[in-house]
Amino acid sequence: MALAQEDIEIIQSIVEKAIENTPELKNGNIRYEIDLRERTIRVEEELKHQRELMLEGFKAMDKRFEQMDKRFEQMDKRFEQVDKRFEQVDKRFEAMQLEMNKRFEQVDKRFEAMQLEMNKRFEQMREESINRFEQIDKQFEKQGQAIMDIHQEIKLQMRWSFGVLIGVAGLVIGVLKLMG
Repeated sequence: MALAQEDIEIIQSIVEKAIENTPELKNGNIRYEIDLRERTIRVEEELKHQRELMLEGFKAMDKRFEQMDKRFEQMDKRFEQVDKRFEQVDKRFEAMQLEMNKRFEQVDKRFEAMQLEMNKRFEQMREESINRFEQIDKQFEKQGQAIMDIHQEIKLQMRWSFGVLIGVAGLVIGVLKLMG
């Protein structure tokens, strides 16, 4: 057990009085040796005190380690429970995945059927549009021919009109020459 500061001071004062009363201790070497002994004793006491504190700390650490071991055991139990829950969740996800795969297969079949129906409709529309375009092309050809016919008629009429104009102009000039 460590000495209190007051005890150490009392012991120091007793030792100092004893040294003062003993003349041979006044010698420097002896005094130095006594100081060294006192210091050694103090250091030993302090080391003893430190050792006791360290032992108490080690005991406290052992208790803490025991508590930690108990906590780790509890955590292991909890992890086991969590693992079981995850296994259940995994099973649920697998069941959901199978159900979703079935539904997606059904949706894929519906899309394929819709795609086939749309392809048929587009083919019908393409054929109808080709027929309509052919009819429109024929109408354009007829209109183009009609325009060409009108153009030929206009040419003929212009030739006749020009011929008549020249003939009339020739007659007017001939009559003017005769009269004049």
